[in-house]
Amino acid sequence: MNTRQKNNHKTGYVSHKIYQQHVLSPGHPESPARLQAIEKILDQTGMSKELKHISPKKDPFESINEIHSSNHIRQVQTIPVTGRAAARAVSGVLEAVDAVCQKTVNNVFCAVRPPGHHAQNAGHEEGFCFYNNVAVASRYIQKKYHLQKILIIDWDYHHGNGTEAAFYKDPSVLFFSTHDWYAYPGTGDPSRTGDGKGSGFNINAHLPPGSGDDAIKRAWDKQLWPLLDDFNPDFILISAGFDSRKQDLLGCFSITDQGFSDLTQMGIQIADQYCDGRLVSLLEGGYNPQGLAKAVAAHIKSLILYA
Repeated sequence: MNTRQKNNHKTGYVSHKIYQQHVLSPGHPESPARLQAIEKILDQTGMSKELKHISPKKDPFESINEIHSSNHIRQVQTIPVTGRAAARAVSGVLEAVDAVCQKTVNNVFCAVRPPGHHAQNAGHEEGFCFYNNVAVASRYIQKKYHLQKILIIDWDYHHGNGTEAAFYKDPSVLFFSTHDWYAYPGTGDPSRTGDGKGSGFNINAHLPPGSGDDAIKRAWDKQLWPLLDDFNPDFILISAGFDSRKQDLLGCFSITDQGFSDLTQMGIQIADQYCDGRLVSLLEGGYNPQGLAKAVAAHIKSLILYA
């Protein structure tokens, strides 16, 4: 039975001004315009007033150290503005976890930049990413709240290679990624299913260019749902990359806004069935700002309606 507390603001929203100050280079597709478009549509639709706004204040570095090397952290910290923005992105996701675990809200969308799922320990940007927000959040959940089974769903067009690397031998994290195996970064071979005790807990679902709503939902039906009873997750994290949306500048899938709404409802259904509704979603890719904003709005609307 779902025992979650019902709140006037059931869905949280993480944002901070520094997320829009981070710029990789002039004209780069991972730009502040992405968040500006999201905030504009949330204001226009009135959804912004339905959300509990969460500001990232937590020092994230103890948690970042759980995933990233000290050398990587030092190098990222030296980057003007971006180093602080990357740390605040992690902080925002940790605040979201706190809000859900402490029942302040039922779920949260984190409108964070820079994204994170490609980040490993190179000491610099990898695929527009600096710290792996979702990986850090996973360890934080386990360490602070003693919720041991983490399900990470990554629907970005690109494979979350950094997330896979962090948990490839770890049976406590089930990583499920739908992506185009042949796109950047060229990882995500479906034959890679984990190693050692982590064998079977890394699920790479390759979808060819042009794949849409039906294809991605079939992947969930065939490759994710059958694992859930045995895995029995305690918390769900979504690496919400909207470059899998139709008409994206860097993605070649054709998922619609209704498709993202459907996936969100499926994620909430899993959360309700297995982990008392605990779900945090965080922004990864999505490079057509107007299309991104529409997809995020559909995602958040479902987080609000179905929580």
